[in-house]
Amino acid sequence: MAWTAAASLCCRLVRAPPVRRRSLRRTLCSAARSTDAVDREYADLNLRPLYPNRGHHLRIRQHVNPLSALFVEPTEPPEWTEVFEDPLLPLMVDIGCGSGRFLVWLAKNSGEKRNYLGLEIRQKLVERTQFWVTELGLRNVYFMFANATVSFEQIVSSYPGPLSLVSILCPDPHFKKRHHKRRVLQTPLVDSITKNLCLGGRVFVQSDVLDVATDMRERFDGYSDVFEHADRVDKDLQCDNEGWLLDNPMGIRTEREIHAELEGATIYRRMYEKTRCFSPDYSIG
Repeated sequence: MAWTAAASLCCRLVRAPPVRRRSLRRTLCSAARSTDAVDREYADLNLRPLYPNRGHHLRIRQHVNPLSALFVEPTEPPEWTEVFEDPLLPLMVDIGCGSGRFLVWLAKNSGEKRNYLGLEIRQKLVERTQFWVTELGLRNVYFMFANATVSFEQIVSSYPGPLSLVSILCPDPHFKKRHHKRRVLQTPLVDSITKNLCLGGRVFVQSDVLDVATDMRERFDGYSDVFEHADRVDKDLQCDNEGWLLDNPMGIRTEREIHAELEGATIYRRMYEKTRCFSPDYSIG
């Protein structure tokens, strides 16, 4: 009897690894599908050959603590005449731009006369993306290594043209409640976006995590004397019954958006338009 029980236990232990291997295979297959989907979405950029020395993929930390001493000092703004061909054009800023493909695609394909600025806290990503920009010969897009939470005001307030669009797309969720203070969209950043955005300018936020999307939504909903949700002023934008945009209005999906939708996740989106001037004395806690 004892031998039978031991043998049975051994059989169960021996059979366990294939289950884990199947799970690993599913993970790898899902990652491969996501990579293929991203490549298809951004195929016209043809970025694979543009970074041959370090490869197409970088080994980077997915999560960074923005409260670390490494990131508390504000980043100095660039010389705008050196990074943009025309620094008086309206500016779009993508906060937490990740790999940068989203902004590079817009800079190359959007019909709007606009400059594009990506702010990213992971320096390796910025270095690779700026390499792509140089190789593609684009003079309307630039990427900076910066912690947007502490650097946005200093950078954007120095820009000589109007700030017309700010996007925060699928930011790091920092799920644990004690880590919510690490989330990029804190009150000072909301204040700075609201103050610097030009009249008629827009803010676009989205996440595949409902709690994060709701947090961003509540922060901008709190400035109802400054912002209107864009569907109220643009009838081409449609929302569901909960007030979330039904479609991505940018014409291209971010990489995280592609990955999430492949996994069956819902993307929660809001877009706001600044319809009134912002009073510095008005702020919500």
